[in-house]
Amino acid sequence: MCFPALSFASPVKEEKPVDEFQVKFLKRQVDQNMSIGRAIRSIASHYPQDVVSIVDIALDTYPDKYREIIFAAISAQPASTEDIVRMAIEKDVSSCPNIVQLAIQAEPSYVDFVVQAAALATPDELDEIVRIAVQTEPDSADRIVQTLSREHPNKVIEILTTALDTVPYVGEYVVDALLAVFPAQSDEVITTALKETSSEKEQAMRILETAQSYGVTDDKLEQYGTSAGLTKAQIAQVIDN
Repeated sequence: MCFPALSFASPVKEEKPVDEFQVKFLKRQVDQNMSIGRAIRSIASHYPQDVVSIVDIALDTYPDKYREIIFAAISAQPASTEDIVRMAIEKDVSSCPNIVQLAIQAEPSYVDFVVQAAALATPDELDEIVRIAVQTEPDSADRIVQTLSREHPNKVIEILTTALDTVPYVGEYVVDALLAVFPAQSDEVITTALKETSSEKEQAMRILETAQSYGVTDDKLEQYGTSAGLTKAQIAQVIDN
């Protein structure tokens, strides 16, 4: 059987007629592979260009197996992560945060595409997307914040606040990521970051060091440090370095 002849159509928002032949083909693969996840991986490995269409049919045919379907598809073809996440959200197979978490766990290196697709599909859930993304993949918090802030430049501070409220120890990296893209908002970014990490003095000092690397003056560093509750000695340590 030549699989491309099945002509999987690209997913669209409007309803389309169900191709029973396509459904039967997928079910046969499931029977042969013993699970939907193995079937998805098997088909995707042979026909990577059709993975999004495969997921489209699979989510309609086995909606209760959405976790296995999404995880298998993204693991097999991470380049299609953004399309798969968007489709899963549009089909409402689960909540947006759950889909984001699942997709990141399947392929952490594509976290940028996951949060971008999720935020575009459900902008009202931006705060929760930030929270679950940095919680699931804290090592990529700087990329997550930078990506979402570029897409929603009017919500930079809200994104920063949520990220640091969730994982405060990534403050210096998140500040670095934002100052690189939004230098005009440096004062607000630094002030907010210090406020959110006020109980962690070493973190506050590292944030000041990051600010210093972006050309913030010594007088301004002293002002920031004092507002964050740092001692004169701690502030001097940052400035002298």
